[in-house]
Amino acid sequence: MTRIIAVSANEIALGIESFGDDGAPLVLLAGGTTMLSWPDALCERLAAGGRRVVRYDLRDSGESTTADPEAPAYTLRGLAADAAALADALGGGPAHLAGIGVGGMVAQVAALDHPGTFSALTLVGTRAVAPGPPDDDLPDHDQATMSRLFARPMPDWNDREAVAEFAAGGAEILGDDPAAARAIAARIWDRTPGTAAPVHMANQLGMVFSRLDCTPRWRERLPELDIPTLVVHGSRDSFFPVGNGEAIAREIPGARLLILKEAATAIPDTAVGEVTEAMLTLG
Repeated sequence: MTRIIAVSANEIALGIESFGDDGAPLVLLAGGTTMLSWPDALCERLAAGGRRVVRYDLRDSGESTTADPEAPAYTLRGLAADAAALADALGGGPAHLAGIGVGGMVAQVAALDHPGTFSALTLVGTRAVAPGPPDDDLPDHDQATMSRLFARPMPDWNDREAVAEFAAGGAEILGDDPAAARAIAARIWDRTPGTAAPVHMANQLGMVFSRLDCTPRWRERLPELDIPTLVVHGSRDSFFPVGNGEAIAREIPGARLLILKEAATAIPDTAVGEVTEAMLTLG
């Protein structure tokens, strides 16, 4: 049985959900932005593999501290410090840190800024530069896909069904499973604090991240990482095309690259076993 609680870390409350034995090695999953970016089945399989799995919501999402998603008073490095503080608060020695999407950016900076806190790193569907134009050697978002994605009118964020349908439509454009996206969006809506439209939007789209101060750059520091690293990327990802994951894997010494042939931006049910096995081999 899982437990959803709030843990104090870095002077804020972070909403977490735990799977497995509290005495097992810790795998800390940074959401992108909510914890539900990580599939239930993956958390359960990691726990069955002898790990204590804790997934958590970034600030301004889910059950973590929510202030003003339209004007965040923290930086990317603050979110990285949250991850390190949470790992310390949970105890049990260095943690295997994993991040998906924007959570993968948080995880990269956390591993670089807090090297003694983490024993392994998994990065899923992310890139090594902040929001905005990428470096010249990195593929940008597929513009045709982005045009379709952002041409849609925003839903009424206080209408659960409209939000779920909006998420399903976005998933179909991106190449993800619309039914799964609809179900996850409904779950996110149900656990969103309050009723303010910007808060619902932040939980669903993670737009707060685009407003963060993400300086200084961290890509050039990736060769400093000396912990086992797994880079997972969907071959059909049009948001962060696979060349971004390939670049990260080249620049982190000894990193393993796992390309999911049938995946886009989310980890599909069909890939959960493969991703779990690869993560367990890291420690």
